[in-house]
Amino acid sequence: MELNGSEWRKASRSSANGGNCVEVSAARDGVFVRDSKDRQGPMIFVSRVAFQQMSMTVRGGVDG
Repeated sequence: MELNGSEWRKASRSSANGGNCVEVSAARDGVFVRDSKDRQGPMIFVSRVAFQQMSMTVRGGVDG
């Protein structure tokens, strides 16, 4: 899984003041996720299917 040159994005509703945000970066087989306040810190990799399911759950589209 290659991360060089990846573009990181965070929610459009995230404030410029830092806040409690995560950033995501698309990869070929999934998504990398990291803490926006610790960009050099650890990150996790999530498959595309798992990320889509989590996103739907957070948005209220799937019963947990």
